Amino acid sequence: MADFFGNYGLLILLGLLLVFMFWSQRRRGQRMKAEQEAKARQTVPGAEVLLQGGVYGTIVAYDAENLDAPAEVEIAPGTVIKVHSQAILRIVSPIEAEPTDAPEIESIDDPEIAETSSSDAPEVDPSDAPKKNED
Repeated sequence: MADFFGNYGLLILLGLLLVFMFWSQRRRGQRMKAEQEAKARQTVPGAEVLLQGGVYGTIVAYDAENLDAPAEVEIAPGTVIKVHSQAILRIVSPIEAEPTDAPEIESIDDPEIAETSSSDAPEVDPSDAPKKNED
């Protein structure tokens, strides 16, 4: 038995590694295909998108049947640009801000805070400032 694994152990290990690589590649391909289909369903005029260059905009025109046709994206009111349909990186969905448990920050306009912060600061004598070396 030890003689079998000594001679063929490495081949069995390589075979298992190849099977795992093909299996994981197939799973990743299926997941990417599902993500592309979901993105295609959400890519409709009026949707807010993020482009490959980091530009946010709103889709004005998009042809899901012809991916070679440019998509029109409005990046500012009245400014519409044409981009390749595959330049749309992802659909941006609005996220509502959740309340945080962070402590409330007091305003500097509060007279008590402004008074204590100015009285705590040491006075600086302009003659103590470092001199410029004019060599």
